[in-house]
Amino acid sequence: MSIREDAINGNKTPLFESCAENEGVTCAQLMEGVATGVIAIPKNNHHDVEKIMAVGKGLSTKVNANIGASRDLPGLQQELEKLCVSLRAGADTVMDLSMGKDLNEIRRGILEKCPVPLGTVPVYQTVAEVVEEQGQNIGDITVDQLLKNIEQQALDGVDFMTLHCGLTRDSLTRVKNHQRLMGVVSRGGSFTIEWMTANNMENPFYEYYDDLLAILKEHEVTISLGDGLRPGCLADATDRGQVQELIHLGELTQRAWDAGVQVIVEGPGHMPMDQIQANILLQKRLCHGAPFYVLGPLVTDIAPGYDHITGAIGGAIAAAAGADYLCYVTPAEHLKLPNPHDVRDGVIASRIAAHAADIVKGFPGALDKDNAMAKCRNRLDWKGQIDLSLDPDKARQFREEGSSYTGDACSMCGAYCAIKVYKKATGPERDSE
Repeated sequence: MSIREDAINGNKTPLFESCAENEGVTCAQLMEGVATGVIAIPKNNHHDVEKIMAVGKGLSTKVNANIGASRDLPGLQQELEKLCVSLRAGADTVMDLSMGKDLNEIRRGILEKCPVPLGTVPVYQTVAEVVEEQGQNIGDITVDQLLKNIEQQALDGVDFMTLHCGLTRDSLTRVKNHQRLMGVVSRGGSFTIEWMTANNMENPFYEYYDDLLAILKEHEVTISLGDGLRPGCLADATDRGQVQELIHLGELTQRAWDAGVQVIVEGPGHMPMDQIQANILLQKRLCHGAPFYVLGPLVTDIAPGYDHITGAIGGAIAAAAGADYLCYVTPAEHLKLPNPHDVRDGVIASRIAAHAADIVKGFPGALDKDNAMAKCRNRLDWKGQIDLSLDPDKARQFREEGSSYTGDACSMCGAYCAIKVYKKATGPERDSE
């Protein structure tokens, strides 16, 4: 049986027990969430992970880091370095979005070293092999090639896959008639559209969805239903094409559940802040409460070099409104392939957003961490503050840079530290335990 079928049938397996312990919930709560589809446990049968995790309702907001080589910057070693940086920064999952050469070697190399769930977008490899290696066009790709690539990646141990199944000819027509400012910015979405246009046929991921699901179920791969028509700028947010695709994703979610496959649904994208909450509510309604995985959202288009910040702002709003899973955005977004430093900044920014949202959600223990930090600050306990930080390395670095001041305050206020002045004025107080 699949993980979903075990949950539906009440089979309390070691996987559920381990995951429930890691997530801080009861096994019964976890299994009920998996059975109803509001929780997913991305865990391929062929991939050993150190800590079984889950994403969805009632759990902490999770963060994903994207890595992957490009045609211009190929090679495994740099991606392994990014993997290490992602894990050290606290990413819950990682996606390999490699394109270029030696994609099997890169993916398998990452999988071997990856102790957390790993995701991919299989169509990337299919396009790279057909276009780059065989010298053909995207329209020449066969359905058999697409399905075989998915099966091979599933056999290798990929835990979740982004597949753009909801982008249909009908929804594409809506986008064309609406005259978007930026058209389609999803790479997988654009590949799918080119194939559909060249062959004058329906999206193969939609038409052969049942065959796809059979592969995923056999190897226990969670499907991450991709948003091929996600908005690439504020002006295109919440338009007909995006909403039409979301309607399809809701229908495909139910079909995947019926087939025993776990589902995550992907969302936008670029979006004004005042539309984010409505989009979360819409997704949850149309997709039956399935875990929602958002890229950002980026709340302004004019901050290249700082899009980890625009993404964190949108991510915090989205997660507080009910999104379950944040895909990080790095400072390099829209500009270049991220380096390890960019990856680190992206993960930390999204973790800040996730934690801020968990406080709003009332997730058990979230606010306790902030209260512990406040107590350390009140005691001028620098080691305690650093240890509690989301990024202890940076906190320690900044503290050491201000070490020219030899007292117990920081070099910003020194002897005029407000905490010290207040305590002197009011007399000694008993520190809260």
